[in-house]
Amino acid sequence: MKGFLEFIRKQGVVGLAIGFIVGLATAALVTALVSDFINPIIGVVVGNANLDTLTFAIGDATFNYGHFISVFINFAAILAVVYFGFKALRLERLDIEEEEEKESAKLSKA
Repeated sequence: MKGFLEFIRKQGVVGLAIGFIVGLATAALVTALVSDFINPIIGVVVGNANLDTLTFAIGDATFNYGHFISVFINFAAILAVVYFGFKALRLERLDIEEEEEKESAKLSKA
């Protein structure tokens, strides 16, 4: 059990789990933003209040391109939130600081 707890501390599994949960909550929030605000605005501009009803048919096949546009907007919004959140929290500095600590530890041992 002690080895397992050390693994969890060292590998950041708890941090990963917390990040996963926060990511799911963020995705739900962005999905609501896109479906409740952004899609209706685009629908008004396009002339159709509900993007999901935008379709075209070729023979018996129906292509629901409005839903695809909605999902793409949702995807792009989630990417933007993750990217700007990463930059705002300056998370890229964490890896650099760890590398600097490892280098300084190597130098102090020598």
